Amino acid sequence: MNLLTIFLQGATGDPSGFAKYQGFIMMALIIGIFYFLIIRPQQRKQKAIQKAREAMKAGDKVVTAGGIHGRIKEVSETTFLVEIAEGIRIRVDKASVFASSEDVQQK
Repeated sequence: MNLLTIFLQGATGDPSGFAKYQGFIMMALIIGIFYFLIIRPQQRKQKAIQKAREAMKAGDKVVTAGGIHGRIKEVSETTFLVEIAEGIRIRVDKASVFASSEDVQQK
């Protein structure tokens, strides 16, 4: 059933009582389910990632969004200085850095 069918069924029925609000109740139920199964868990995951980024310090192993593995050498307000090889350092935005799986397994 598509949305139009649901609204048309509600319009042809008896306009008194429950049938009058059936389409609205169904849409509210679908939106509620969508929120609790998709949006809310995603928000929790984003908060956990943000908290992990704030807790990162010099010496932590990280992986950038581009797949570059390295170790944090310096932390600033919006960026990290990451050493990817001996003497080779790159500055990356905090939003593109994730904790290394090796580092998470050790903790």
